[in-house]
Amino acid sequence: MKISSFVIVDTTDSVDPEPERDRRSTPMQGVPVLALCGVLVFAVLAFGAVEEWSTFIFEVAAAVLFLVWAGEQLVSRKISLSRNPLYVPALFFFVLVLAQIFLHTSAYGYVTKYGAFQYFSYGILLLMAVESVLEENDRRIFALALIVFGALYAFFALAQAFTSDGKLFWFYTPRFHGSIYGSYVNRDHYAGLMEMLVPFPLVISMGHLQRGGKRALVAFTAILMASTIFLCGSRGGMLAFIVEIAVFVALTRFNRSNSRTAFGLIAVCVLILAFLIFVGQEQVLGRLGDLGPGVRLNMTKDCLRMFLHRPIMGWGLGTFPTVYPSYRTFYTNLFVNEAHNDYAQLLVETGLLGFGLMLWFLFRLYRYSWPTSRRWELRWDGAVSLAALLGCTGILFHSFVDFNLQIPANAALFYVLCGLAASPLAKTSKSGRSKGPGDEENVQRIPSSLARSI
Repeated sequence: MKISSFVIVDTTDSVDPEPERDRRSTPMQGVPVLALCGVLVFAVLAFGAVEEWSTFIFEVAAAVLFLVWAGEQLVSRKISLSRNPLYVPALFFFVLVLAQIFLHTSAYGYVTKYGAFQYFSYGILLLMAVESVLEENDRRIFALALIVFGALYAFFALAQAFTSDGKLFWFYTPRFHGSIYGSYVNRDHYAGLMEMLVPFPLVISMGHLQRGGKRALVAFTAILMASTIFLCGSRGGMLAFIVEIAVFVALTRFNRSNSRTAFGLIAVCVLILAFLIFVGQEQVLGRLGDLGPGVRLNMTKDCLRMFLHRPIMGWGLGTFPTVYPSYRTFYTNLFVNEAHNDYAQLLVETGLLGFGLMLWFLFRLYRYSWPTSRRWELRWDGAVSLAALLGCTGILFHSFVDFNLQIPANAALFYVLCGLAASPLAKTSKSGRSKGPGDEENVQRIPSSLARSI
């Protein structure tokens, strides 16, 4: 099929005077957004997509999303691709993983190939989030879908914690027993998920996007979701949530002196505390007081020794559990499959090249996400961008003491939020509203000099 044109969306050039058909008026309104949310929800409910069957379905679903999107682009005879700042570092990281495979630098080539498929799926979901959750209405649907799921999932996790005897969904006993919460074997991973979800109702309830009873309902979901972070007993999750609140206050105070938001956040925190006292005071306080010696620091030191033996390209993506036993400096009868520090594990598995690409990725994430927090009170696109940035900040902080980004469900949601946080906001008219079907469309073209070179 002949492709008639190729458009790259930019935010710096002039506005195209020719109107484009409004995507929001099509019968398929919101379907790609809900399909993306469906994949994310499945990964969470399927025990975090950590088992072979669930990982396979998750990767197939991501591939189907991409094929449908690509088919739609070809049928429309116009390939439209946004200029998201995260595309380039993500692509280079995938090239590094391929180099580990084809140059045979991986300590276990098969595992690295398996990890490459997972990261390719994450890249697809990042792409789908950026290209599908574009319009104001798309972002509203995405935010509301996450809020509804987060509230229902938090209620389910709370009910299961009080009524289930160590079984997932009241009937399934996992192969490896752990601190079960929600659909996760590890409560820290449940907390990691909630760290990324709770900023959505929190931000929206503090703005002007909902009124009256709807705002109160959204605020209640934020309190419920945040409370389960504390009730599940994850110390890293508790600290990460506090960091999110602090960053939220810093961003809103930096952009505008807004005492109403500060008082609203204080009220939310007080209600969370009251809920915890009513439901599980002893559980939370007991967990906070149980600060045993642990082995995370020793594992991090062992990771640095591993890194020094292969500092450039690392041991290979996914090879940590294979290589680590030769470097372990403490006794345990348990199988250590993760470093409990995502940064240390990335340094071990991908070396300085991978770690540098990660820093580049995060630098571009915060550089381009910072401006999107300026209109969060009145606009769905700004609110979603700010909530996504807060969610990314929370999970990145938690990653210093855990391995949430090694869990496919959490990693997939993280990359989706990264893509949304760094995406340019839709253009607004002089009155501050987004341009509708009758206004000039927000499609940007390649500069003429670049077009001639292409």
